[in-house]
Amino acid sequence: MQPYGVSVFSQVNYPNAFLYTALIRGYTIDGLLKESLLIYSAMRRGGVTPVSFTLTSLLKACGSEVNVNLGRQIHGEIVKLGGFSADLFVGNVLIDMYLKCGYLGCGRKVFDEMPARDLISWTSLIDAYAKAGDMGSASELFRGLPVKDMVAWTAMVTGFVQNAKPREALEYFEKMQSAGVQTDEVTLVGVINACAQLGAVKYANWVRDVAEKSGLGPKNDVHVGSALIDMYSKCGSVDDAYKVFKSMQEKNVYTYSSMIVGLAIHGHAGSAIELFEEMVKTDVKPNEVTFIGVLTACSHAGLVEQGQSLFEMMEKSYGIKPSVDHYNCMVDILGRTGKLEQAVKLIESMPMEPSAGIWGALLGACRIYSNPDIAEVAARNLFNLEPESIGNYILLANIYAKAERWQDVLKVRKLIKKKGLKKNPAFSWVEGEKGVIHEFYAGDMTHPRFREIKEMLQDLINRLQMDGYEPNLSSVLYDVSEEEKRRILMNHSEKLALAYGLLVTEDGCAIRIVKNLRICEDCHLFMCGASKISGREIIVRDNMRFHHFHNGTCSCSNFW
Repeated sequence: MQPYGVSVFSQVNYPNAFLYTALIRGYTIDGLLKESLLIYSAMRRGGVTPVSFTLTSLLKACGSEVNVNLGRQIHGEIVKLGGFSADLFVGNVLIDMYLKCGYLGCGRKVFDEMPARDLISWTSLIDAYAKAGDMGSASELFRGLPVKDMVAWTAMVTGFVQNAKPREALEYFEKMQSAGVQTDEVTLVGVINACAQLGAVKYANWVRDVAEKSGLGPKNDVHVGSALIDMYSKCGSVDDAYKVFKSMQEKNVYTYSSMIVGLAIHGHAGSAIELFEEMVKTDVKPNEVTFIGVLTACSHAGLVEQGQSLFEMMEKSYGIKPSVDHYNCMVDILGRTGKLEQAVKLIESMPMEPSAGIWGALLGACRIYSNPDIAEVAARNLFNLEPESIGNYILLANIYAKAERWQDVLKVRKLIKKKGLKKNPAFSWVEGEKGVIHEFYAGDMTHPRFREIKEMLQDLINRLQMDGYEPNLSSVLYDVSEEEKRRILMNHSEKLALAYGLLVTEDGCAIRIVKNLRICEDCHLFMCGASKISGREIIVRDNMRFHHFHNGTCSCSNFW
C-alpha cells in the first residue's frame, strides 16, 4: 500500500465507496487492521455509505487476528446500516469470523437468522461442530442440508475420524459412494484414517479399491499412498503396507516414515533399519517421525548402541533437536535391555520435563526386570502427572506382587480405593463374516451367538489347561476369591473376541483383534497358548503395540 496506493487515493477529491474499499482491503491484506479502521472512519465521516465488500474486508481481518470485540462492532454497524443482514456473502463472512474467534454459538445464531443460505453457510458450521467434537449437531445440520456436495460429505467423514468414531465415518463414506458423489484426496485420506483406527482389513481393501477407481491410487498420489501404508500397518497387515510402498512411483518423507514406523511396531526391526539406511541414500531427508520409527525398531531388537548412535545423529547430521518422544524411545531401548539405571540417568539429564510416556516406559521395564525400587520412582512421577490413570497403579501393584511385597500391594489397592479409581470399560472388536465388526465388553452376554461363543471359549480353556495353562490371578486386583478371579479373567473382552473369531472364520485364517486398553498378562499368556493349539496366527493390537501370536510365542518377546 505504501506509498503508491495511498498516493493515488489522496489525489481523488471525492472518493466513492469502491475506492475506499480498495484502500481498506489493501491495508487488511497487509495485516494493517488499525490503518484500515482509520480509513473506514474517514469514509463514514465523509458521508460515504460502505458496500458489502467494505464490511467483509474488515470482518475477514477481525477473524484473521481473532479480534472478536472489533468483529462484534462491525456486526453492529451491519445491523445499524440495514440491508446488509440479508446479504448472503456478508452472512457467510460473519459466520466465518465468529468461528475463527471460537464463538460457535454466535456463528450458529447468524446462520439461523440468515434469510438465505448456501453450501458455504452449511459446511462452515458442520466443520466447526466437528472440530468442537459435537458430531450430534454436525449430523443434525448435515441432514438438513438440501444439496450435499463433496465438501459437506468430507466434513462429516473427517469429523467422525477426528472424534475417534471410525464406524460412523465409514457409514457416511458408504452413503457418499451410494449417492454418487465424487471422492477427492482429502475424503480418501480421512476414510483411510478411519480404517486405521478400526483395524479392519476388509474395509481397508475396499477403500483401496475406491481410491484406485478414483484415479487416486498409491501409484498416482503420494498422500493417499502414505495414508494407505499407515492404514495397512495399523490393520495388522504390514506385508500389504510394504506392497503399497513398493508400488509407489513417488515417495516423500511421510511415505518412508509411515513404512518405517509400520515395520517397527510389528517387530520387523531389521527391515525398518534397512529401509532407514536406504532412505538416507536418497534425496529424501528424515524428519522427527522417521527417527521415532527407527528408534522404536532399535528398542524392539535390543540394539542399544545403534539406537544411541541414531539419537546422536539426529542433531549432528540433520539439525533435529530430540523431542520428548525421542527421549521416550531411548528410555524404552535402555529399559527393554535391562539397563534401568542408565535409563534413570538419561531421564535426569533431559533438557525438558519428562512426560508420562517416559515414566510409563520405565515402569513397564521395571515389570519385566522385577525392580520395585525404580518402579516406585517412576510410579511416583506418574501419579503426579496422571493421578486418575488406574493402569499405572495396577502396574505398580503387579510389580510388588512379583517381588512378594504383599503389604505394598495392599497399600496400592487401598490408594486405588481411596481415590475412587475405576478401570475404563475394556472392549475388543474382531472382524466377523463379510467384514462386519463385532464388539465385545468384558463379561458381555448381549451377543446373539453368546451361547456358542461361551462353548467355544470353554473348549479352548479345557484344551489349554491340558497343555499346562494356569491363569495368572495377579492380573485381577479386586479383593475377591480365587474362583471369582478366574471367572473375571475368563470373561475378558479379548478372549470373547478370540472365541468368536475361531467360531466364524475359516481354518488357517489369521484372527485380528483390536483392544482399547493394554492386554493383561493372563490374556497375553492365553493368546500364546491359543495360537499353538489352534494353529492360527492371532494378531492383537492393544493401546501399546501389535502382538503377533504364532505357535505359542509373541512377536513382542513378552515386553509391552
